[in-house]
Amino acid sequence: MKAKPIILKLGGSVITYKDKPSTPNNEAINQLAYEISKANVMPLVIVHGGGSFGHSFAEKYGINEGFKESSQMIGFSKTHQAMAILNKMVIEALINHNIPAVEVQPSSFVVTKSGRIKKMDTRVIEKLLETGFVPVLYGDAVLDSDKGFAILSGDQLISSLATQLSAKRIVVGVDVDGLHTSDPKKDKLSAKLIQHVTLKELKKMQPKISEATVTDVTGGMLGKINELIPAVEAGINVFIVNALTQDNVYKALKGQKVVGTIIE
Repeated sequence: MKAKPIILKLGGSVITYKDKPSTPNNEAINQLAYEISKANVMPLVIVHGGGSFGHSFAEKYGINEGFKESSQMIGFSKTHQAMAILNKMVIEALINHNIPAVEVQPSSFVVTKSGRIKKMDTRVIEKLLETGFVPVLYGDAVLDSDKGFAILSGDQLISSLATQLSAKRIVVGVDVDGLHTSDPKKDKLSAKLIQHVTLKELKKMQPKISEATVTDVTGGMLGKINELIPAVEAGINVFIVNALTQDNVYKALKGQKVVGTIIE
């Protein structure tokens, strides 16, 4: 593939209300579709999280713990179906803003081993990008060679995709301004935004990065950082921005200055 793609991750906490089961944030989804269209950057791969759609089913049925009993099979199906429903909403918004978005189901081309990506065939994604389409993927319930099945987080997915596709950069849209010295939701007065961090500094900070405060089978902010490290090690810069703040995603896609955290 000639041109290096940008990988955009839209967090589940941005496009859904995580404290309300299976409830999309339609206003945010439409605003983000507008910003992505306005930015007009190609090639582009979009990956979104599950938020209140996938996580509740995955936790209820213990999908990330692996296949232990037959009743989990319905849970696997429900988890995947919930993510496909959310994906449909995201794609509809993108198409309404004249973006040639196409769903790519992660469980159809990824197999994990103990929860980590073992096999990932990106040829279809590469062909879509070469043709001018925007592949839209998501965190998904996938088959696992050791555990039977597992949850593949959108964060592990973007890191692996960015590495395999030699991405130009990764933009991660979350519901806070970026990495902070403490949890900005719990500690509004003293939490300070970390605007720039190197890989070496990031590894030292890992023990201090907060866990998620609501149901998230993929590990919250700590999970995001752990997953992004391999991509940063491969020389791919990561921009973490508040996707709920108007035009932040637009600016990050365009490479413009924006409030957030740069990891390099």
